[in-house]
Amino acid sequence: MPTFSHEGFDLAFIDEGEGDPVLLIHGFASSVKVNWIGPGWVKTLTEAGYRVIAIDNRGHGNSSKSYDPEDYRPSRMAADAAALLDHLGIERAHLMGYSMGARVCAFTALEHPAKVATIVFGGLGIGMVEGVGEWDAIAGALLAEDPAAIDHPRGRMFRAFADQTKSDRRALAACIATSRELVSEADAARISQPTLIAVGTIDDIAGSPDRLAALMPQAEVFAIEGRDHMLSVGDRTFKKRVLGFLGQHPLRAR
Repeated sequence: MPTFSHEGFDLAFIDEGEGDPVLLIHGFASSVKVNWIGPGWVKTLTEAGYRVIAIDNRGHGNSSKSYDPEDYRPSRMAADAAALLDHLGIERAHLMGYSMGARVCAFTALEHPAKVATIVFGGLGIGMVEGVGEWDAIAGALLAEDPAAIDHPRGRMFRAFADQTKSDRRALAACIATSRELVSEADAARISQPTLIAVGTIDDIAGSPDRLAALMPQAEVFAIEGRDHMLSVGDRTFKKRVLGFLGQHPLRAR
């Protein structure tokens, strides 16, 4: 993966295909490979005629790591996303984020609105505003010496995911301390771009997509039937709905 530098971080990314640009921002403890390539999103979008850009967030994947929680505030990662678009000479793009990546997309829309044409929030509903809880237990699980001693179910899940992806668990623990910064109701109402909010019907992390959509002027909801937080990512109906949504909001005539 090529890299570019921003705020002292070397940030890895991909840039594939041609057409309207779509910037993908992955979730916590994930990466471009795990969140977007493995589940087929890059293939789906490039074959549909889109230019796909995806970034390994700071602290994740092939990008630089930091153990300072202040480096992982959503505004800092949103600035990375905006800087990547600048690096590639892209003035405006569709944004799509999953879970933590959805939060980063929200901050990008608020702080760099001219760069954001539309947004897809995957795996995060009203939790963006109200919080999703239990992150202290997850941080503890990430730092535990013996994973067998972890008795918190969600902590065990994220620890297993971090180990599976061979992540830097100390960097992730720093990230989780600050990356869950909330978006206020007033700020959610300021996100004026057309937005699709897609959440699994058995996702117990994201919070209600309908309640988040109700705060926003141009938001719609898609229910990913029978999917939890982890399995929603690669769902075929989710991909189909995103393609339909993007097709409704082209950046230029086709």
